[in-house]
Amino acid sequence: MSTITTKDGTEIYYKDWGRGQPIVFSHGWPLSADDWDNQMLFFLAQGYRVIAHDRRGHGRSSQTWTGNEMDTYADDLAALTAALDLKDAIHVGHSTGGGEVTRYLGRHGTKRVAKAVLIGAVPPLMLRTAANPGGLPIEVFDGIRAGVASNRAEFYRDITLPFYGYNRAGAKISEGIRQHWWLQGMMGGIKAHYDCIKAFSETDFTEDLKKIDIPTLVMHGDDDQIVPIGASGLMSAELVKGAKLKVYPGLPHGMCATHPDVINADLLAFIRG
Repeated sequence: MSTITTKDGTEIYYKDWGRGQPIVFSHGWPLSADDWDNQMLFFLAQGYRVIAHDRRGHGRSSQTWTGNEMDTYADDLAALTAALDLKDAIHVGHSTGGGEVTRYLGRHGTKRVAKAVLIGAVPPLMLRTAANPGGLPIEVFDGIRAGVASNRAEFYRDITLPFYGYNRAGAKISEGIRQHWWLQGMMGGIKAHYDCIKAFSETDFTEDLKKIDIPTLVMHGDDDQIVPIGASGLMSAELVKGAKLKVYPGLPHGMCATHPDVINADLLAFIRG
């Protein structure tokens, strides 16, 4: 397998296919680089170099018990881009991966980066606070922690329904997509997944978003039941100077898998634009 080793000894697995301008994909919780299958195959055929890694504690990377927070995730991404000497890269992050990309840009700058895309992403802050009244109450995230700790396998199977909008009337359910999500989740380490809940829900990315000085596309489904659009995509698009916002009526959190043709076409238009 292709891996890099970070300064704390963690092995980060990655895929690196093709030649051309690099597109780097950062996945959501608790998944892996495999969640980008539809996008990597598409952009590889379009002549791009496509790269995706398994976040520490996820997929085929080390099952870490430390460093499962956004600063370290961002540093791991920086270590990967440095090891591969990426330049003029496009960074695409979904959900927690959107937080990872945002913190990477805020913490390490945009010297190596041409454009950024945040898809159903967690910034600026998921948790409801006095300063962020539109966020979700802590009880929501405590419930996720309880589900992971008590019966992770069952919880991961059940969460695929709202994740892909399969709990909506008339939804066409793909059991293959659901099983693919479950398999990716169960490959990772429970300690890292448990810690990551705090990372994606309680990290405030407001100042990171304000630092982004490259063309940025914010993509969000307005029926996202995992990361509701009101306190995430809509606010992020306002905080990033010059950001372009694309709202998808009726689409779920996992729209990259349920509607890849729509998402890939819009990604391509933005990257080429």
